Amino acid sequence: MTQSAKINDNDIETRAAEGALPGIMPDHWIREQSINHGMIDPFVEKQTAEGKISYGLSSYGYDSRCSNEFKIFTNVDNAIVDPKNFTSDSFVDRKTDVCIIPPNSFVLTRSVEYFRIPKDVLVICLGKSTYARCGLIVNVTPLEPGWEGHVTLEISNTTPLPAKVYANEGVAQFLFFKGSSGCEVSYADRDGKYMKQTGVTLPRIKKDK
Repeated sequence: MTQSAKINDNDIETRAAEGALPGIMPDHWIREQSINHGMIDPFVEKQTAEGKISYGLSSYGYDSRCSNEFKIFTNVDNAIVDPKNFTSDSFVDRKTDVCIIPPNSFVLTRSVEYFRIPKDVLVICLGKSTYARCGLIVNVTPLEPGWEGHVTLEISNTTPLPAKVYANEGVAQFLFFKGSSGCEVSYADRDGKYMKQTGVTLPRIKKDK
């Protein structure tokens, strides 16, 4: 191996340790970004699991908690779900530590954490295994570069039985993927309709100015 190749290998190792290379980002990078730049707030430095569904920093991700704010889907008023003209008549609001999802239904809730995503990072969300094994599916679209806010979480009960969801406990894992460079136009740059959302946010359609 030539001296230049050794230097390049060392440079790659250094850049990887600093979190400068593209790919899925490790725990130390997530910690640094959250503590020094507020990427995740509040931030829990280690997995917390005693008597609870686990949450906090993991090896290559962060397990987020759901809040005690829930919108439970109901069709008592025979409402039609229209993403371009959405009405809150389809939901019943509850603030509770334990939410009961009706059979074959779903709830909307939000993350306890407020996220601030760097311009060169895309975040993918996957549901917790504990809920998945009970037939509860967590659905979140990617958190785009430059986006910030509370994450609205959709939890579907695919079973024919009522199911419990526990507030302030783990519900989904977020994985942080760093790009080879920052994007030209971030979510913040294009004034995305869900930018800086707080609370449980229902579907929106951006209006012409």
